[in-house]
Amino acid sequence: MFEGLGMPHLIVLLVVVLVIFGAGKLPDVGSALGKGIKNFKSAMSDPTAADKPAQGDIEDQSKKEKD
Repeated sequence: MFEGLGMPHLIVLLVVVLVIFGAGKLPDVGSALGKGIKNFKSAMSDPTAADKPAQGDIEDQSKKEKD
């Protein structure tokens, strides 16, 4: 994946990221990125989960049917 990137390229990339986000925001950005990747992987591993309605939707629909 990173075969074309050498050590100088990675250092420049790290410096640019530090300048853009700052040292204080870097843990937040990493955490958000990790959560996004985790959600993406879980969605890809179970593609039928998107087709199923959420539990709240089922309860709302059953209330409408009773009325």
